Amino acid sequence: MTEYAFEPCPPATVAVAGSDKRFPVRRIFCVGRNYAAHAREMGKDPNREPPFFFTKPADAVINSDQTIPYPSLTDNLHHEVELVVAIGTGGSNIPVSAAKAHIWGYGVGIDLTRRDVQEEAKRLSRPWDWSKAFDNSAPCGPLVQAAEIGHPTHGRIWLGVNGQLRQQGNLSEMIWSVPDIVSLCSESVELKPGDLIYTGTPSGVGRLAPGDSVRAGIENLGEIAITIGARGAHKTL
Repeated sequence: MTEYAFEPCPPATVAVAGSDKRFPVRRIFCVGRNYAAHAREMGKDPNREPPFFFTKPADAVINSDQTIPYPSLTDNLHHEVELVVAIGTGGSNIPVSAAKAHIWGYGVGIDLTRRDVQEEAKRLSRPWDWSKAFDNSAPCGPLVQAAEIGHPTHGRIWLGVNGQLRQQGNLSEMIWSVPDIVSLCSESVELKPGDLIYTGTPSGVGRLAPGDSVRAGIENLGEIAITIGARGAHKTL
């Protein structure tokens, strides 16, 4: 029996729709600029270049219907609604044609971003970690098994703040499909059960403020709702 220097933290988990079971989260990968309109609003060329990935820690996951403290170090917190892919069978160098067999299910996620921190990192050619991989930065709604809904390739994806629509697009607008993304990610790292992949966001990303109520969804998949809490006694850049 392994003895630890102190009691390990409990594993991060995501709810499973229609079940009391939980999906244990191992790692979180995120795809940048996978919708052409969002690439344009970020001042980038939307040509179909190979996608890039960044990561968030597993314990950045927050389940639906939670209040998230407004994070430190930022005055420009942004929302980005995304289709989340949950890996159930691991592998390396997974062919695109076999990628679906490795997917356990799907969910609705929000990639929260310290946009001002990100812009400063870009300006200085520094890593994005502090802009993306902070506490509570990966809200994720209940996962639905692919065995129940198949593998969505189209459907409305949207996000609203305080009842006002902010983001709206369609999964069919993704530059790189889910099988493409799974295959490409597996070329760099060995995917394993419990990995989540956030697949990019449509245009309309914008600022969140303390007290904001956020709701997002994907057609025929589900919704997620979070509230942005008060700003703590933290420094801002």
